[in-house]
Amino acid sequence: MGAENATAAVDPQLISDLISANHILYDQGVLDAFGHVSVRHDKDPQRFLLARNMAPALVTAADIVEFQLDGTAINGAGRAVYLERFIHGEIYRARADVMAVVHSHSPAVVPFSAVQTSPLRALCHMAGFLGTSTPIYEIRDFAGDGSDLLITDNRLGASLAQVLGQRSVVLMRGHGSTAVADSLVTAVYRAVYTEINARIQTDALRLGPVNFMSEAEGRSTAQTIEGQGKRAWDLWKKTAELRCAELAAAQTAV
Repeated sequence: MGAENATAAVDPQLISDLISANHILYDQGVLDAFGHVSVRHDKDPQRFLLARNMAPALVTAADIVEFQLDGTAINGAGRAVYLERFIHGEIYRARADVMAVVHSHSPAVVPFSAVQTSPLRALCHMAGFLGTSTPIYEIRDFAGDGSDLLITDNRLGASLAQVLGQRSVVLMRGHGSTAVADSLVTAVYRAVYTEINARIQTDALRLGPVNFMSEAEGRSTAQTIEGQGKRAWDLWKKTAELRCAELAAAQTAV
């Protein structure tokens, strides 16, 4: 089967949702010019969809590329692709339950990747999925000193997936974080509320000792609230459409 046929087999709604995810994450301040979101292929679990190397706010259907789990672009047509596509492929390889992955550098989260005495954990009930701790990926343990902190090959991608384990989010020291879920809607929700929880936690720590959620409370709140994730998605999609349409118009006018 040719690459064109394989790409055509993807559900068009999945591509549309991936475009929306890119725009939402930009509009919510999780992604800026950098960072990326992917979704597992709906027909072939050994493939995933990710935009070409570009700013997420500007992604269109023509920019979506299909990849094998090793990061090889199937229909790249010579287009530049993200350097850190190995984050996505290796997590999909390690976790059959994961259907979507978000890698971001959202600003409130990054400090928690570098300050080991203040672990990122669920404080806000909207972020119960964080539980009582969030693992930190220390790239020096796998690439030695002097790396650029990026996940640029399958070996580093596999090591990141190992540190993530069965959690929903992994921090990357001095770099950012990666959130995963069993759907694109939930992965976007988790990426947004990881950033929100980080902001709230930073504020709370200034006030005094914090009464964090327990592991059981985290599981319970995540089960209840993530079931309402489509409500947030629908709102975020509307606001993102307006903002990204303005950006697209400005880009066309230049």
